[in-house]
Amino acid sequence: MRLVCWNVQWCRGLDGEVDPARIAAYVQSVDADLACFQELASNFPELPGSDGEDQPVELWQCLPDHQPAVGWGVDVPGPGGTRKRFGNLILSRLPVGRILRHSLPWPAAPDVPSMPRTAVEAVVGAPFGTLRIITTHLEYYSASHRAAQIARLREIVLEGSAKRKGEDEPGPFASQPGSASAVLCGDFNMPADDPLHAELRKAGLVDAWQSMNPGMPHPPTFRLHEPKDGVAPYCCDFVFVTPDLVPRLRSIRIDADNRASDHQPVIVELR
Repeated sequence: MRLVCWNVQWCRGLDGEVDPARIAAYVQSVDADLACFQELASNFPELPGSDGEDQPVELWQCLPDHQPAVGWGVDVPGPGGTRKRFGNLILSRLPVGRILRHSLPWPAAPDVPSMPRTAVEAVVGAPFGTLRIITTHLEYYSASHRAAQIARLREIVLEGSAKRKGEDEPGPFASQPGSASAVLCGDFNMPADDPLHAELRKAGLVDAWQSMNPGMPHPPTFRLHEPKDGVAPYCCDFVFVTPDLVPRLRSIRIDADNRASDHQPVIVELR
């Protein structure tokens, strides 16, 4: 099972071009069963380079063998009764069961910009069993927001092990396959030495890069090709797995050459 995790900056490359087809072509080039995207937009023409295209729809049209699961963080009125949306997307070539959309905490922040954030979750049938795929994008400007969002993500991961009454009767109460096995990935907007990274590890999650490369620092995933404000490139895009999946990890790499976004894709393979 191959997964790519990528903040695609509303499909805007370093050349300034917004091109969902280019992002889809990359997913095909790495033969990804799962694509976990952050920063996708729909009907947001004010974003640089965008014409207001519905990016999840365009990506799905380019990858018709992948099923979409969208989780909007921002969902606000647009012109003429339309909606403007911004958030995360999972595209899965594997069978998809239940899809959940989790709102993350959005505390008061009178001194810094912020926006609502979400985690989108899809239960998928991998070749080795059922597991949950969760992708998210945490707040950039506020450390207190990130702390609250990390705490909620820990709860979300643990909910996979919660006992629930089985129900066979047709309807919305009908039971669906679940799993305690989980992959949590996304743009966490913090470096690996941030104490919040350790909070996720305290919850029992394992950083896939650290597991496969003990003692080696994470390669940078952000600002690699356009350093700004004197800040060196760093890693803020992580893939975490539950401990039972660690023996299934086969590879993890960061594509340092890609310039189709201001973040680098992270590719993980499990067997």
